Amino acid sequence: MSELGALGLSKIQLRRAPDSDVELVLVQRPLERILSFTGYSIDNIVDNPIAKHAVIGYYKLSRQVQRRCEIVDLERQWNP
Repeated sequence: MSELGALGLSKIQLRRAPDSDVELVLVQRPLERILSFTGYSIDNIVDNPIAKHAVIGYYKLSRQVQRRCEIVDLERQWNP
């Protein structure tokens, strides 16, 4: 088996730095999340003004929460 290594037929080994930063990207679909939370479908939103206003309210709330989380994260980075 050592002869195979001399010919370059050994396993390929990829090495990574132990402290390499890996960033995972998650795709978020806020409308789908809000629709599943409220239990409405797209058809309900188009036909029913109450459902439409409820989904709009939850969407605005989710944007405010997301923005506030981003602000808090930035403040933590700036003020250790």
